[in-house]
Amino acid sequence: MFLVQPTLEQQTLFRNALDENSHNIQSEIEILKKWLKEQPHLPDTWDEHCLLHFLKGCKFSVETSKKKLENYFIFRATLPEFFSNRDVRNPEIKEVLKVMQSAVLPELTPDGKRISIARAVKYDFETPNIADMIKLTFMVGDLRLKLEETGVFDVYIADFNFPLAKHFYKINPLVLKKMFMCVQEAYPVLIKEVHLVNAPPFIEFVMTIVKPFLSPALSEVIHVHTSIETLYDFIPKNILPEEYGGNAGKMSDLQDKWLRTLEEHSSWFEKEDNIKADLSIKTLKNGSRGDCRELEGSFRKLCVD
Repeated sequence: MFLVQPTLEQQTLFRNALDENSHNIQSEIEILKKWLKEQPHLPDTWDEHCLLHFLKGCKFSVETSKKKLENYFIFRATLPEFFSNRDVRNPEIKEVLKVMQSAVLPELTPDGKRISIARAVKYDFETPNIADMIKLTFMVGDLRLKLEETGVFDVYIADFNFPLAKHFYKINPLVLKKMFMCVQEAYPVLIKEVHLVNAPPFIEFVMTIVKPFLSPALSEVIHVHTSIETLYDFIPKNILPEEYGGNAGKMSDLQDKWLRTLEEHSSWFEKEDNIKADLSIKTLKNGSRGDCRELEGSFRKLCVD
């Protein structure tokens, strides 16, 4: 299967971790649907499946779900470098794929975690456009909102088996800050672990630059590995790709499956590109319509502070 879905036992672990049984899920979905319809600057076309992912990703806090949904749609409108022209056949995405391999692994860990891996295709390469790399990553994230049948925890592995310093100095920190804002403030992901493998000593400097962009909760789950061996203390070796000693197949084959799936959903992405906040209007506290530039400006200010 493309994405193996959680077993009943894994689903139970997930539900218990979120105390799901103490919530009236359908009632909370209806609250979100009603709230979206009352926000003239936000789309209200999403189905219950996506709304449920937001509820789960926000640990069934309706108010947090509202905030993330609004952020999600506003970021789509204010960050076109990440959320427009999303087609893996585009030349800029093809340039990224010349140097980057990434895939979400099909198998889950025994405790229901979904593993995503990103690595360089070769050791020496020209620095790609980081915004296009992020765009591709968010494309996978958006498609997973559609394809994941139930909630899962997420684990991310970034392989730094390349000269990191050479590329890091060419990256605009503002682009990284925007990316981390999207991940933490807009996407309904439950990140359990982030593993930086084959990390060079330079990673310590990178973390001093990046950590101010991270929430304390995300900072606490980052693990740095100078080799692959210590990764096995967290993730079963057998579910990893062959390049990491596992049985999940080759990274190139795993990525090809994702690229085919993304291409098959090209018309879906084209439609999704238009599902975003309308920045010309907003709902004021008294319920009247007003200028949305204040709302847009507040998010743009967060990006440049």
